[in-house]
Amino acid sequence: MDLNGKVAIVTGGAGGLGRRICLALDRAGCRVAVLHNRPDEEKGAIEFAAGLKDAKPFFVELRDPASVNAMVASVHEAFGRVDILVNDAAFNKFIAFDDLDSLTFEIWEKILDINLNGPMRCIKAVAPLMKQVGGGRIVNISSTAGFGPSGSSIPYATSKAGLNHLTKCFAVGLAPTILVNGVAPGFIEGTHMTEQLDPEYVKVAKDIVALKRAADKDDIAKQVVVCCETDSMTGQTVVVDGGRYFR
Repeated sequence: MDLNGKVAIVTGGAGGLGRRICLALDRAGCRVAVLHNRPDEEKGAIEFAAGLKDAKPFFVELRDPASVNAMVASVHEAFGRVDILVNDAAFNKFIAFDDLDSLTFEIWEKILDINLNGPMRCIKAVAPLMKQVGGGRIVNISSTAGFGPSGSSIPYATSKAGLNHLTKCFAVGLAPTILVNGVAPGFIEGTHMTEQLDPEYVKVAKDIVALKRAADKDDIAKQVVVCCETDSMTGQTVVVDGGRYFR
């Protein structure tokens, strides 16, 4: 798909990885809806969007179906179409796997609702608009935690495993006009989630991969662009982790 002039929605677009994805899509010729849902991100999202060629900031609360639908309607009104959805927004809280006392149902439900139900709500909201313009591309940002019992918490790993399967199921359900793929980063630095990780966890996360370093956010963003440009790949989740999971 030629991305020039296409409209892309990026959830979590004001975050560390989200900004790199927005920049990559901007450079590829997309018009970008930069999404945020934190009061402390609003000013930064406005300033960031103003620095792109054709971008606007939008608020969304992924746990609220009405908010998701309103956001998509606002993007459509502002840009006139929707071609791409990147589900980057996620929530996590570091909880050691064996610390069951800290694993409350409140945390479990919040992580699953944002990380798994949120993308599903967004996909359902944008799919009819993509079909109106002849098709589209959906890219779900997963994690290597979704491929094995690893990561910074059990609910986070479970939510990403679910997202990987959601990608496959929607690839079938939305074919042939809408292609759905995923990108699964390994450990990355400079995001809201990684800032609250235990220092020892960070050290181990970088040491266990073949390249002995964090995955590069720009490499991940470039892979998102590839998933938007492709005309023949769907239902796949590409791992970018420096060499830990070999699929």
